[in-house]
Amino acid sequence: MGERLKMRKGLYLLFLFSLSGVVCVSIRYSLPEEKKVGSLVANVLQDLKLGQREVSAHRPQLVSKSNKQYFQLDTHSGNVIVNNKIDREALCGKMDLCVLLSEMVLQNPLKIYNIEIQIEDVNDNSPKFTKNEFELAMPETVPVNTRFSLESAQDPDLGENSVQNYTLSPNEHFRLDVQSDEFGSKYVDLVLEKPLDREKEAQFGLTLTAVDGGVPQRTGTVQININVLDNNDNFPEFTQSEYKVKLKENSPEGTRVSKVEARDLDFGSNAQITYSFHRVLENIQNLFHLHQKTGEITVLGPIDYERETSYYMNIKATDGGGLSGHCKVLVEVEDENDNAPEISVISITSPLAEDSPLDTLVVLFSVTDRDSGDNGRTSCSVEMHLPFLLKTTVNNYYQLVTQRPLDREKDPEYNITITATDRGSPRLTSKRAIGVLISDVNDNPPEFEKSKYEMQLWENNIPGLLMGSVRAVDLDVEQNAKVTYSLLPSNASGGPVASYVSINSETGNLYILRSLDYEQIKDFQVTVRASDGGSPPLSSEAVVRVSVLDENDNAPFFLYPLQNSTSPYNDLVPKSLEAGYLVAKVVAVDGDSGQNSWLSYELLKATDPSLFSLGAQNGEVRTRRALTERDTNKQRLIIQVRDNGHPPQTSTATLNILPVDGFSDPYMNVVSVSHEASEEEDGSLTMYLVVCLAAVSFVFLICIILFVVIKMNKKESSFITALPHFPPTLPEIPETGVDSQSGSLSRTYQYDVCLTGGSLSSEFRFLRPLIPVFSVGDPKVSENHRISSGSEEILDQVEGRKPTEQARGAVSEDAAARSGGPGCTGNQVAATANVNIGQNDWLAYQ
Repeated sequence: MGERLKMRKGLYLLFLFSLSGVVCVSIRYSLPEEKKVGSLVANVLQDLKLGQREVSAHRPQLVSKSNKQYFQLDTHSGNVIVNNKIDREALCGKMDLCVLLSEMVLQNPLKIYNIEIQIEDVNDNSPKFTKNEFELAMPETVPVNTRFSLESAQDPDLGENSVQNYTLSPNEHFRLDVQSDEFGSKYVDLVLEKPLDREKEAQFGLTLTAVDGGVPQRTGTVQININVLDNNDNFPEFTQSEYKVKLKENSPEGTRVSKVEARDLDFGSNAQITYSFHRVLENIQNLFHLHQKTGEITVLGPIDYERETSYYMNIKATDGGGLSGHCKVLVEVEDENDNAPEISVISITSPLAEDSPLDTLVVLFSVTDRDSGDNGRTSCSVEMHLPFLLKTTVNNYYQLVTQRPLDREKDPEYNITITATDRGSPRLTSKRAIGVLISDVNDNPPEFEKSKYEMQLWENNIPGLLMGSVRAVDLDVEQNAKVTYSLLPSNASGGPVASYVSINSETGNLYILRSLDYEQIKDFQVTVRASDGGSPPLSSEAVVRVSVLDENDNAPFFLYPLQNSTSPYNDLVPKSLEAGYLVAKVVAVDGDSGQNSWLSYELLKATDPSLFSLGAQNGEVRTRRALTERDTNKQRLIIQVRDNGHPPQTSTATLNILPVDGFSDPYMNVVSVSHEASEEEDGSLTMYLVVCLAAVSFVFLICIILFVVIKMNKKESSFITALPHFPPTLPEIPETGVDSQSGSLSRTYQYDVCLTGGSLSSEFRFLRPLIPVFSVGDPKVSENHRISSGSEEILDQVEGRKPTEQARGAVSEDAAARSGGPGCTGNQVAATANVNIGQNDWLAYQ
């Protein structure tokens, strides 16, 4: 056979059967031994007609059934190549058929292709004798044609490559006779052709050559030394021509196998027998020991049933005269359960997706036991609590598949222990630990620590201030667990929530974007969404309620007296008032809430602090005592209101109180009734003000004209006073001028009334108890009275109603003394009447 590879391949057996969905096909190839590593054996994918796409999808693997991986599969090209150098003699010895078994396994679905590669013998070994020299002793009386058995040469090769012939160096006394036994082995005998004569030639030196039939031909030689002896006429004879014994494998060294025995009828040294192996293989001499004197056979080396089930040996008994006899010994090895099952993992799916469907292949493995019979029958198991199921296929292949849903968040990894047990006695067990990682899929949405968050924020905050943070946890890993935060679109106080709040998409920190005012927005809520980075992404939502906390940022504001008014506020009180009299009620409000809006009033400054008191809580201004002549005609009060915030805010307002004589409650009540009637007639106050604004210019001109005419006609006095008259329906006032029911104002008194301009609204306010009635005797006065009464509005009575923003006159205390004078000054008032007749207009009553 040349160096070029000549392969014989073909499908010799094709069978298809279904067992747990497994398909099996067998293929046989042939390969010469001693091929170099990387040599091509065959292209198995082409032979099986498998395409490249199908191969890539099924993940093919080549599994060797021997202890060593002699072949390798190139998954891209489909070539089976030599992975380790193959020595047929080391693998199979003298077996005629040397086959290496492998299996190509395809997954999803599982397919098993049995590949048998027959190793062909090449002539790589020369014939070899066990010794370099052999010593033979022959009596000189040996007859012609006597045969002497010679040691055969050993050639590990088979067939034509083994020993085919023997040759002997030329001589005149001996020739060779080559024969074959029932096993096909060549044996050689030395045959005497010419009688020996010790006296002529006592020793011969011959060369024996063994020749094999290989190409190129190989030979082996041995030197045969023949000593010619004196006469010995009896051959040794064994008691049995063949011995059969049984030996258990793994028997320890020195264990007795058998004992052979031979007898010789000669006497003396010719009857002394020596035992030796004859024509046996070299490995037998390494495994067994034969005692030369006793013929006892003992164990010398390891006996392994899996390597050799029986041993056949020839034993020669030689007497002292050189004659010999032969017998055969057959040793049958009995199998012991000395090999534990072997677990060979073919493929592992790791990591395994946690959403893998049921019956997904996780581990594919095979179990082998080199023992035979029950010792080689195996069973396999895994732990019961695992979510995996073990399925048996063919040729001792097992599939570990999923039988329950997987959850990486509960069990991210499984340590699977596969246990294989044979049926021998005692039973042997093997275990193989396999780790399977569970890969994550995006099956868990992010979960917030709370479904609703409460956050508080002080008003007047700094824009960009951190309010708080939300946090969501995703039980998945890596990208599936990467949480991104965002705000869902919504409105807060009429505006988009994105204009109020922003969120850090990575940390979940919430920031306020603008400064908030508690008085405008007290709380709002936003919805935060947490999304993971999986595909498709999963998300969850949480509500964040933001409460704005009130700060004391608003000072109290006076409603009465109206704060920041351009006109002073004047309150008229009768001089006859008593202690505890309610002068006015101060009213203030605060835009804050809670304790920041709790108000307290304080009399900050007064013309006479002993005259008035101020309620700290209700704002009521009351007299502490009755008025006296010593008290001034105008009392000025500076009132401060303070809230309860930190720090507190304050505001101040000024209230002028004018003590007045000559007005009583009955008069005020009548005027109030007249005012209410006029309100019903005039309709709404708004329309009245519009009309007044239109007529004010006209009235102002009329008043100027009247003023000029009166000044020209009245030379002695500037004003004409009219005595007040009481309505005829009311009780008469006594001549003394004192009315016990209505008040203390005398009808003989004279008052000058001066009006100030600058107010667009008018208010008449009368004090009890007298009700003055204007006289009809003076037409000018009546006319002026009608004009003023048509442009005035009575808004409040003394019982505490809040006045509108108006101009108030001052009561003139010396009106009687100055009745004959040119008139009143602008800040003197004879009655609590404000007339809207323009600047510098006046009206006199006498």
